[in-house]
Amino acid sequence: MLPKLLSVLLASAAAFSQVRDPRHIATGSVIPDEFYADQPYIVKTNDGAWLCVITTGPGQEGAGGQHLVSLRSMDHGKTWEKAVDIEPNGGPEASYAVMLKADSGRVYVFYNHNTDNIRQVIADKPAYKDGFNRRADSLGHFLFKYTDDHGRTWSKQRYEIPQRDFAIDRQNPYAGKLKFFWAVGKAFTYKGAGYVPLHKVGGFGDGFFTSSEGVLLRSVNILTESDASKITWETLPGGDLGIRTPAGGGPIAEEHSFSVMNDGSIFCVFRTIDGHAAHTYSRDGGRTWEPSQCMRFASGRLMKHPRAANFAWRAENGKYLYWFHNHGGRFIREHPRRRSNAYEDRNPVWLSGGVEADGPTGKIIQWSEPEIALYDDDPIIRMSYPDLVEDGGKYYLTETQKDIARVHEIDPVLLAGLWGEAQRPVPEKPAGAVFYQRSKRADHGEEDLRAGFTLDLWVNLPNLEAGQTLLAGAGLALRTVAGGAVELTLTDGRTENRRASDAGSVQARQSQHIVVVVDGGPKIISFITNGRFNDGGEQRQFGWGRFNPNLKQVTGLGELQRLPAVLRLDVFNRPLRAAEAIASFRAGVLR
Repeated sequence: MLPKLLSVLLASAAAFSQVRDPRHIATGSVIPDEFYADQPYIVKTNDGAWLCVITTGPGQEGAGGQHLVSLRSMDHGKTWEKAVDIEPNGGPEASYAVMLKADSGRVYVFYNHNTDNIRQVIADKPAYKDGFNRRADSLGHFLFKYTDDHGRTWSKQRYEIPQRDFAIDRQNPYAGKLKFFWAVGKAFTYKGAGYVPLHKVGGFGDGFFTSSEGVLLRSVNILTESDASKITWETLPGGDLGIRTPAGGGPIAEEHSFSVMNDGSIFCVFRTIDGHAAHTYSRDGGRTWEPSQCMRFASGRLMKHPRAANFAWRAENGKYLYWFHNHGGRFIREHPRRRSNAYEDRNPVWLSGGVEADGPTGKIIQWSEPEIALYDDDPIIRMSYPDLVEDGGKYYLTETQKDIARVHEIDPVLLAGLWGEAQRPVPEKPAGAVFYQRSKRADHGEEDLRAGFTLDLWVNLPNLEAGQTLLAGAGLALRTVAGGAVELTLTDGRTENRRASDAGSVQARQSQHIVVVVDGGPKIISFITNGRFNDGGEQRQFGWGRFNPNLKQVTGLGELQRLPAVLRLDVFNRPLRAAEAIASFRAGVLR
């Protein structure tokens, strides 16, 4: 562990010195691991520590030696005590742990364990040429251990949680005698009982898991019983089926994330291969669930999401945060290999803020327009499996790219905007945007300034004829294009970049608010029109788009020529957040 940790810390220190944007994952604090690093989940112990459990090992995901360790931090994840084995790396695979803390201070850890040391299972052809899957980290027995000293040591004995057979178990190649499953996210308490999430799997094939659904394991006495052998369990919901996709959806419903709401309802969100995450509510403690629906913004528009972890957390203030990736739709749902293709594009990470509202059967959550929370310069990095930690009035996220896990403090201004508290930005004197310059390194190479700018304008177009130049200046033009959209062009003589708003986002003969955000951190151009973030709709998988990282500068922002149809123009020397753009929209054209 030490050689890898040293190299990671040195690389992170070098990256940190060159990165000015706290959203960049290299600015986070590293959580030590052996090589593989997955599901870095945290609970706060009664002695004030952060206790992190992580799935790690010497090889790639699913390789032999995969096991569980715990680590303690007394400084919000900046440094960590020596890792403690929960399960050794020389034993059968032990993976994918979630934790639950009792009021007594005891912390339980629940995880997959290949107790029977099974080395292969029947799988689908042709995805597996010989018909066998040899990964053994998502099958076997669901076990738990506990610690009574805040993670310094763990019980030597393992305890098994029995799972009631569902149809998905009985239909697997072993008729349920061998179960396929795993767990992610947070266990939770509700009305004196403990609840542990579990994701049942029907088989292995294209996309690894070929069918899946969610259940909850409920214990009425885990929070009070000191003898772990006497803890009792039941599997929810009742009946033969777990939490599945909405009617007409695909066979994948997995990585369910649960939040207990202020009225006692339980909210659940989970990933699918349908281009959208899905959610449901239980009004009776998880015994029954309302019909699943696709996730939507408060406006009613569908939220897009691929086959990636998407977690929702209830904050201590009673509001919510939702981690997702803001692309997908029919471009995933209709893809000929959607089971596997849907895993792609988990960078950047977007957050939406949630607030409760009254619904027809109880409280519901209404979700804000999205904001970029974390990103990496490598566009195909897959950051995922997060956790949210609140401590001392601050908010932190963990994440992993499967080989490095980190902790990140979240900007409180970003959170305030997600929860509806953003203020209209004050107009600035516009200047040029320089995206990179020569560094002071010995090689005088590039220093990425991660700069950006925003165009905030009100227009009233007499028609939607394509080719109308709304704004023009040195290296920049904003024009109408076919389909009721506008397109931004950026050029510096070296590169040319184009990105358009969503089709139908601009109308004629009425005042329209258009905000174009050029964000030099993640190198993304996005549009917020009339208070709504453009996500591509039915026309594009991605509403936001990347611009060339070699774009050096855009000059002349203070000298833009504009069409008379542009009623008002404000130029900002930084990328506005979506919440600020929405606040500007609500302020109106004559502010």
